[in-house]
Amino acid sequence: MKTVLGIIGGSGVYDIDGLENARWERVESPWGEPSDQVHRGTLAGVEMMFLPRHGRGHIHSPTSINYRANIDALKRAGVTDVISISACGSFKPELPPGTFVIVDQFIDRTHAREKSFFGPGFVAHVSMAHPIDPKLADAAYAAAQEAGIPCAKGGTYLCMEGPQFSTLAESNLYRQWGCSVIGMTAMPEAKLAREAEMPYALVAMVTDFDCWHPDHDHVTVDQVIKVLTANADNARSLVKRLAPKLGPARTPSPGIDSVLDTAVITAPEKRDRELFAKLDAVAGRVLR
Repeated sequence: MKTVLGIIGGSGVYDIDGLENARWERVESPWGEPSDQVHRGTLAGVEMMFLPRHGRGHIHSPTSINYRANIDALKRAGVTDVISISACGSFKPELPPGTFVIVDQFIDRTHAREKSFFGPGFVAHVSMAHPIDPKLADAAYAAAQEAGIPCAKGGTYLCMEGPQFSTLAESNLYRQWGCSVIGMTAMPEAKLAREAEMPYALVAMVTDFDCWHPDHDHVTVDQVIKVLTANADNARSLVKRLAPKLGPARTPSPGIDSVLDTAVITAPEKRDRELFAKLDAVAGRVLR
């Protein structure tokens, strides 16, 4: 199987020198409208697809993003592996603004989002013990080091609902939990990618120290955007170096590529036909 790398991130991440045959394509999904069209191209022999998570012009809030449609659209378009690039706040002094963190764990504190492709009439339970694919995480870390980007390997990402930033009490609580960074978009994105049997890794770009830090007690959008703009250049540099590290010939991800083999629990004669039809891309491998 060939590698088809999906990148979910900011609107400017796809502006990469050397991206060949670049074009925008609309991908329809039975789960609703994705955040935007998919920007498809080839880099270093690797087919790539970029999806602006918030839509071009940042029109979707973290809660209003249709995460199911986004993941389903990438799966339908042929994506085999997903790299998420996401802005975040830092809980640790050693992870200052401008640092990239290749996270390896999540805590989900969201409460107003659809978190699964499965449901009544078609139940499945996938393992999320190890939510990040080591193959992708290693490649992302190596690409960041090669690009000279300050980068940390490993850490827990706390996903809050938003769109408001944390209270001071919340920020201090999450630090006590041992979290490394905080953001608003990794969940349910990572869970849905696992259900779709797509290996997933997340590059968290630190924009601020969150409000626990005495110099950042009032995080503002202006502050975040200023650092985010600088981070965007580094994000493009990372992605440009990431493609050749993965290469056009795909390396399997055992336990993720076939996670649905042991996840679906509803008896065949009891499965909801309408939901069954919507799962044709996400779970088609095990349903055919």
